[in-house]
Amino acid sequence: MWIYSSLWNADDWATRGGLVKADWSQAPFTASYRNFNARACVWTSGSSSCSASGSTNNSWLSQSLDGSGQGRIKWVQKNYMIYNYCTDTKRFPQGPPPECSMA
Repeated sequence: MWIYSSLWNADDWATRGGLVKADWSQAPFTASYRNFNARACVWTSGSSSCSASGSTNNSWLSQSLDGSGQGRIKWVQKNYMIYNYCTDTKRFPQGPPPECSMA
């Protein structure tokens, strides 16, 4: 398994319309991960280890946030999120990407 990440290139859409300036003198930019533990499914011989019925190791697949957790996420979005590409009609004039309509 691999983890990929990217840094935005400081285009207008990624900088709140140019309000956030990129300090290119700090390049190259790096990112790191600490204490990352992936509990992933393994695909072997045409079947997934996550499809094993009754497996408690995969209980995370069906977990979801309760009302309190959803409320906390909304609070963080309201107070800290500076860009939501799902609402960027300038970048996506044809409509938002498919994942934006997922519940």
